[in-house]
Amino acid sequence: MARPQHKTFDKKKSVAENRRARFDYHIDDTFEAGIALTGTEVKSLRFGEGSIAESYAEVRGGEAWLVNSNVPEFSHGNRFNHEPKRPRKLLLHQREIDRLQGAVERKGMTIVPLSIYFNSRGRAKVELALARGKNAADKRATIKDRDWKRDKARLLRDHG
Repeated sequence: MARPQHKTFDKKKSVAENRRARFDYHIDDTFEAGIALTGTEVKSLRFGEGSIAESYAEVRGGEAWLVNSNVPEFSHGNRFNHEPKRPRKLLLHQREIDRLQGAVERKGMTIVPLSIYFNSRGRAKVELALARGKNAADKRATIKDRDWKRDKARLLRDHG
């Protein structure tokens, strides 16, 4: 039986992408989570600023948190501006939080954010993944496959 395909999320405007995550981790399952933001954080994200390159998610006290993500201060934010690297609460159903926590505790997996985007309703969302780290040999195999696909496309284009 074929493996079921993941549903794609309704991404209208992608703000930040963690491109390194697919190289460093085997992605098992993906989740869409809302994110609790202040006003100046939303404005900063709408301008396309923000980074999740070295961030991760964790479950503390029955709640999911996005840690070490960087949303720079809004240029016109004055005294109401936010702290750029503060932990941000992720909005998930309780059964999803329990599933994430169980996978982290029992299977030794990591919760990695893949992207931050705005959906069609204008809400900021985070695409999370349950992931298992790759070792050096797996990373070499990934590089080898990527290079072979590039060469194959080049050969087909030239001689096709």
